Amino acid sequence: MAASMLIQVRRHCALVPSLIVARRHYASSPPSLFSKFLLQLNHRFVEVEYLIRLSSWFRNRDMRRKNLFYESAQKKYGANVAAAYSILKLGGGFRFAGQTEWFRVNSKGKFSFDFVNTPGATIEEIDLSRTLINHDGLHNVASQRNLRSLSVQGCPEVDDWFLARLHIFRETLQELNISHCPRITVGGLAALQHLRKLQQLDISSLPQLQSPGLVRILIEEMLPHCKVIGAEYDQGLEPTDADSLRNAQT
Repeated sequence: MAASMLIQVRRHCALVPSLIVARRHYASSPPSLFSKFLLQLNHRFVEVEYLIRLSSWFRNRDMRRKNLFYESAQKKYGANVAAAYSILKLGGGFRFAGQTEWFRVNSKGKFSFDFVNTPGATIEEIDLSRTLINHDGLHNVASQRNLRSLSVQGCPEVDDWFLARLHIFRETLQELNISHCPRITVGGLAALQHLRKLQQLDISSLPQLQSPGLVRILIEEMLPHCKVIGAEYDQGLEPTDADSLRNAQT
């Protein structure tokens, strides 16, 4: 649908130059003729706007569906099975504690339901990279108090609210990958101070951070036992600031 919408946009945007030509052509014609042309053109642009809004609505609906709280699944199969199901429905993957096998969706979005047979198993690693997970979706995995590793790399809906809710894993989470998430700001990173067991944090390519180097310093002061990767100390600093920082380190 997105491709067809783009074709429509290109077609209608191509009409803009023709407006200038048409205005010259109809300048000597009766005003009503040119008005009809403008009306027709306006209708076409309204159609484009409608298609854009419709596409956005479908995308938001898909996001809401993927982040639904599976309360009925929890009651029927237990919290662990419901959490596993929610991860796979989002298009992610997970590994149970004590196991080496990962459960993931295939290229067609299908997955095995074998995890239903181990309702007592808790999830130790979760990979939700490039999915539509948001802070609402965390409801489904909040029960996994043995979670040690979480990756939400490249997730467009992961924001400061999402990071603020990660405090529920403060006693277990050791590795966190939030790289390439466009909505994360410094304020959200400050909320990670509750994750006292965190040992590794990836903050690569966060476009909202103007001075990743300074942010790395602040995080390391906030979480002294955490290794921060994805940002150099002088990244985003002015040359004079970078020189001063290097001198301070030596």
